[in-house]
Amino acid sequence: MAKAEEYSRADHELFSVKVIDNVEISAGVYLISWKQNGAFIPGQVVKVAIDRLQPPRIYSVCCGNIDGKINILFNIKEDGYLTPKLATAVPGDELLVSQPYGSFHGDGSPAFWIATGTGIAPFYSMFQSGLSDHKILIHGARYLNQFYFEEELEWAMGKNYVRCCSLETSCNVFHGRITNYLLEANHFPKDYKYYLCGKSLMVVEVRDLLISKGIPYENIFAEIYF
Repeated sequence: MAKAEEYSRADHELFSVKVIDNVEISAGVYLISWKQNGAFIPGQVVKVAIDRLQPPRIYSVCCGNIDGKINILFNIKEDGYLTPKLATAVPGDELLVSQPYGSFHGDGSPAFWIATGTGIAPFYSMFQSGLSDHKILIHGARYLNQFYFEEELEWAMGKNYVRCCSLETSCNVFHGRITNYLLEANHFPKDYKYYLCGKSLMVVEVRDLLISKGIPYENIFAEIYF
């Protein structure tokens, strides 16, 4: 979240858009959309607010770069200001948003995409933008219903789509945290890129684990969710 003193400087960056869709894709998790206004690079983020009373929050774009719209994926924070109101938005309601920005860019290079929870968003954007060749996607969640877009990803990526679930079990799903899976895995090419997206603790743990396995620091790219 942007700091309050940063908001006054960033205020002019926000402009009004109208919601075109808002779908609850899992319990308490929504995919909200508005019309795209300009190009973006898969992996970039946008600032989102519902008014100018509170600082905007930052979310990864969660759609392909030729879809003609911008999607963001969010879960309701019950004690939050923004997300409970976002969850009730209907087509035609207004949001304040920024243009996409940021340096967490996907490309055609061989890579691991490693995410937890709604941190799947930038990788889904990369996937929808045609960048999934030579990629291995590892997604961690507590519950099986938190593997967002799993049918589409599993059909397209096959064995290169790995799910890690810490609290429930299912066939074709690794039982445990992402770090447990990575500790047991042995295939970590040193010339691949490693993209990490999720909460800070996961990002730090996975980064340190990869470095311990010989991955160069400069091959690791992170986007931290708050």
